[in-house]
Formats: sequence, structure tokens, C-alpha cells
Amino acid sequence: MTQQLNSPTVSVVVPLFNEEESIAILQSELSAALKSFDYEIIFVDDGSHDRTVERIEAAPNIRLIRFEKNAGQSAAIYAGVHAARGATVVLIDGDLQNDPADIPRLLAEIARGADLVCGYRAQRRDTRVKRLTSWIANAVRSRFTKDGVRDTGCTLKAMRRECVGALVPFKGMHRFIPALVKGAGYQLVEVPVNHRPRRFGQSKYGLGNRAVRATLDMFGVRWLLSRRLSFKIRES
Repeated sequence: MTQQLNSPTVSVVVPLFNEEESIAILQSELSAALKSFDYEIIFVDDGSHDRTVERIEAAPNIRLIRFEKNAGQSAAIYAGVHAARGATVVLIDGDLQNDPADIPRLLAEIARGADLVCGYRAQRRDTRVKRLTSWIANAVRSRFTKDGVRDTGCTLKAMRRECVGALVPFKGMHRFIPALVKGAGYQLVEVPVNHRPRRFGQSKYGLGNRAVRATLDMFGVRWLLSRRLSFKIRES
């Protein structure tokens, strides 16, 4: 895909929901990790009702998308990736559990030819219940969607901007990015990434009835992938 004039090389998309205590630290860490790249950061505020937006430091390469009300992580990610101008799009959580220092490693895999690079949390810093729930969900999801990814719950990813077209806007989409991208014929790889303990507050996107919703979504995605069009244009 041809880059637009004055477009950055890398677009970092950060979904945010009530992260006023984390945002300044995250912004500083992103700047340090990306100092060797031409980049933009797109913060997507998912209807925060604290001072998250006020604490974002303005800069020419900082962009902000604000939702009128909370719409969920999938909506924030979908809006962010479609606003991205960079040839490569990076996804990272806003709660500091993902480590921005891992981003250059993901970008290196893109440079080697991968279309999508998925981070996986080799040593998770979550509660035992959350780790067990996630392990079961990942095992079932990987088997049914055949994405081959061990940790779809890890937000930290990098993808070529062409891959954005494979994403379908539905609640829960963020859990199936590898399946959707791989199903469209793109190549993906996994790399281990650092996972840090939560420093502030509680999980914004908690467990709730997520297992039930994720199971229904899983069958929907499997159906969608089975119905995907596949054709090649004959050369004259």
C-alpha cells in the first residue's frame, strides 16, 4: 500500500478508559521506546469519566479520538486502527501492563516479513484465577478458530496496515484479531513479551460474563471464516 504524504512509519493505537494515573507514564515510555522511529500515537478515549484526556500531553504526533460514551475495547481498537496513517500499526493497552520497550522487537519481525506479530505473555502478572481462565479460553479459541496463537488476550501486537481491512467491527473483535487476519491469508508470528503487574486501579474490562460472550463470538468467527470469499483475478 502506498503511504500517504507526510504519513508516519508507525502508528501506535492505545485504547483508554479511566487511566488518569497511567497515561503520563505510558506516554513517556512510548516516547522512549519509539525514539528511533517516525511515529504517531493515537489515544482512543473510550468514554472516560476521570481526567485521562486532560493528562495527555499534546504534541504534533499525538492524536486523540474521544467516544461520547463507553463502547468497549473492540470499538476503541477498531476506531484507532482505521484512523492510523502509518504503514505499521501497533496496539498496546493503556494500563501499563504491556511494556512499550517490546515494541521495537515486534517492528523488527514486521521488517523481516511478518504481516502480524502477536505478543504473548510468557510470565503473566495476574491473579491465578485470571491466568487459568485465560489459559482455558485461549486453548479453546485457538482450537476452534485455528489461529494457532497461544495468547490472544495480549493486546500488544503489530500489523501491516493492509491487515486492518481483515477486521470486522463487532463486540469482542479484539480477541479474534489473529484469526481474522490469518483467515484473510496474512502471515503471523508470535514473540514473548514482558507483562507487568497492574500499578493503578482495577481491570477496566473485567471477567464478568466474558466467557459466555467469547464462546458465542468464537462460533460466529468460525462461521465467518468458513464463509470468506476466496478468488484470484486471472491475468490477461
